[in-house]
Amino acid sequence: MRLNRSKGSLLRAISSNVTVILIAVILLIVNNKNVDLAKAEDPYRYFTWTVSYGDMYPLGIRQQGILINSQFPGPEIYCNTNDNLVINIINLLPEPFLISWNGIQQRRNSWEDGVYGTNCPIPSGKNFTYTIQVKDQIGSFFYFSSFAFHKVAGGYGPIRILSRPKIPAPFAEPAGDFTVLIGDWYSYDHTHLKTVLDGGIQIGLPNGVLINGRGLNGQSFTVEPGKTYRFRISNVGLQSTLNFRIEDHSMKLVEVEGTHTQQSTYSSIDIHVGQSCSVLVRADQFAKDYYIAVSTRFASTTLTSTAFLHYANSVTPATGSPPLGPTSQYDWSLNQARSILTNLSASGPRPNPQGSYHYGSINVTRTLRLSSSAGFIDGKQRYAVNSVSFVPGDTPLKLADHFKIPDVFRLGSILDYPPDALMHLGTSVMAADYRAFIEIIFENHEDIVQTWHLDGHSFFVVGMDGGLWSPASRRQYNLKDAISRCTTQVYPNSWTSVYVSLDNVGMWNLRTEFWARQYLGQQFYLRVYSPAESTRDENPIPKNALLCGRATK
Repeated sequence: MRLNRSKGSLLRAISSNVTVILIAVILLIVNNKNVDLAKAEDPYRYFTWTVSYGDMYPLGIRQQGILINSQFPGPEIYCNTNDNLVINIINLLPEPFLISWNGIQQRRNSWEDGVYGTNCPIPSGKNFTYTIQVKDQIGSFFYFSSFAFHKVAGGYGPIRILSRPKIPAPFAEPAGDFTVLIGDWYSYDHTHLKTVLDGGIQIGLPNGVLINGRGLNGQSFTVEPGKTYRFRISNVGLQSTLNFRIEDHSMKLVEVEGTHTQQSTYSSIDIHVGQSCSVLVRADQFAKDYYIAVSTRFASTTLTSTAFLHYANSVTPATGSPPLGPTSQYDWSLNQARSILTNLSASGPRPNPQGSYHYGSINVTRTLRLSSSAGFIDGKQRYAVNSVSFVPGDTPLKLADHFKIPDVFRLGSILDYPPDALMHLGTSVMAADYRAFIEIIFENHEDIVQTWHLDGHSFFVVGMDGGLWSPASRRQYNLKDAISRCTTQVYPNSWTSVYVSLDNVGMWNLRTEFWARQYLGQQFYLRVYSPAESTRDENPIPKNALLCGRATK
């Protein structure tokens, strides 16, 4: 009995000591501000990218373009929900460079957003390492070069975020998963186009359409008869809505910018600039090659590019003409957009159903009406939101806010509604409260399709229609299963309304995806602020943050 009591005492002592050690380790981790417990269990993926100029021939003529690791388009980021991405960018361009992450929400981390309002560009010959967690996200997105009109020169690539195995997608695992980057393209080098814009002149219409960087020699996607394949399609272009279709094959839409959709079937689909989606295609036709066609919409001249769906046992090339796109204009596209809805029975990146977020029952605390405009200031072409044409400050706005540098921007420099005022220049920043639930109405009084994007958030597209918006328009809002996404179109002389929960502290860019307009001022920043200024709400400034402008002091 004495021996047993001694053993028991020894075991209790060992257990107590182990507990003390474990507590000490946990306290050590918690007290180390450089370690995030939420990230500790999630894998890290490391990338090293070298950015350089190189010759490319997307439209059959030599151009100077931006390559990443000597590739155009750039390498794919392939990851799972909650993975931590460590991306070292080495800038070998002779000028500064930035990359932004279209649709990656950067929870609590606008420090890594990659636009000039939040980050200093990477100097020539230097490097910068982004550290990003794809927290609670799935789906199809892309990255792009965001500084100095570089987007026109390339420097873009796909991002694919897969669901964790324990949270299956609401469809069977496809036999293959293809990335398709589509976009309009100019045959002029970006330095020439930038000079034209800097001179206050419009740059005109694009010269062609690319599919995965190719404009003339189409890519082939090989499929096995009877199997189903996923195509992740992103419009990485500069201004054009593009229609995507596959000859004699239907497409089942299953995902839009990280949201599982109700699985509607389409013969073709309009994808507006800056938008991404996923479709399932079943190889159920006679074994031959079929055209994949991508063409511009709503323009005086239709530009078309082709690729091929190649059956593995095919010996017959595609013949005849590529399939035609929709002949009707805006009504067809508007009706299709309204049919894209959230799949309420599917889980998202978390086990809980997405439909458990009853956005329609949340009280709206603020309404923003945003109206775009085009005009001349001092004889030069400019574009504006609520009459303010954005000009960058001498210091990135996020740094100026963090270091409390005066006179870089002024909160309230852009109003919540279109004022009765002339268009003017300004570094426009709008104040917003953390956790506010707001309504944004995008008003388009012009004869072109516009597309708008909000960094750091997704929003519910609750309504869109022609004519003028009024409070009575709310009667037609979808308050049940509207699609949640980060980029939405606004048709000519029409409006689009979205609901968004401002649950992400930071300095966030709200911009047009029509890139010449963005460059000439059609954007502003939304400062989502928490008075607690706690690291629970926003990560501390990274130790490797680049400093420029007045922040260098």
